[in-house]
Amino acid sequence: MIPAGFEYHRPGDIASAIGILQEHGDEARVIAGGHSLIPMMKLRMAEMGHLVDLQAIDELKGIEVGAESVTLGAMVTQHELITHEGLASAIPLIRDAALQIADPQVRYMGTVGGNVANGDPGNDMPGLMQCLDATFELKGPDGTRNVAARDFYEAAYFTAREDEEILTRISIPIPGPGVGQAYEKQKRKIGDYATAAAAVLVGNGKASVAMTNLSDTPIWSAEASNALAGGDVDGSVSAMLDAIDPVADNRGPVEFKKHVAAVMLRRAIGRAQTRAG
Repeated sequence: MIPAGFEYHRPGDIASAIGILQEHGDEARVIAGGHSLIPMMKLRMAEMGHLVDLQAIDELKGIEVGAESVTLGAMVTQHELITHEGLASAIPLIRDAALQIADPQVRYMGTVGGNVANGDPGNDMPGLMQCLDATFELKGPDGTRNVAARDFYEAAYFTAREDEEILTRISIPIPGPGVGQAYEKQKRKIGDYATAAAAVLVGNGKASVAMTNLSDTPIWSAEASNALAGGDVDGSVSAMLDAIDPVADNRGPVEFKKHVAAVMLRRAIGRAQTRAG
């Protein structure tokens, strides 16, 4: 199908982009890689009078690897996440996940900011960012603020981002040596969302566990993380199964999804423990 008519904007800086959002209100929407919004517009599930393309804003690009943290510009593509050797060395979990997103054609255009910002519970990066205890930088008319990934997701497609704010950067603490990292994902076919996916950090007496597409938001579980930190794998899996809330759909009934969730989580834990060792 063909989307309804819209006016296209390509600002050169963040301030100009925010100004357009202020001017046009609910009629305006930012677009990063476009893999979520454009299909919805083609199906007439979303109609926007104004699209604000962020591709020309250099402030939103770049990967910075420091001694204690990594900073990702919102417009960094999944392909860049895969090919950046410094990032892969500091936080290999990100490459693990990016390699499992859709297909190469999508990864060349799809951005990390777009993946985390729109609140789609099927996207891979939101749960991953919760596992990594990332922080999102948001800029809007009232200035800049930071929101923890674990506090950002409120419901399916609803987040802490205000309508006139733009997610600009993502800051992630580097787990450090001795911490194993793994991402396991089960999907029906190449390009599909996960039936269930698990992100795990474990080592040095610490752990973090998050899962994807098993509720209307990504799920990070303190109980599952604490159990795993104490060496209780069964307790970690049990706590996560209590935390998720899958619904039956074309990926399977609830009990099947819980079974797949447990399998993916155990695989991710096992691989992360091996890498930590």
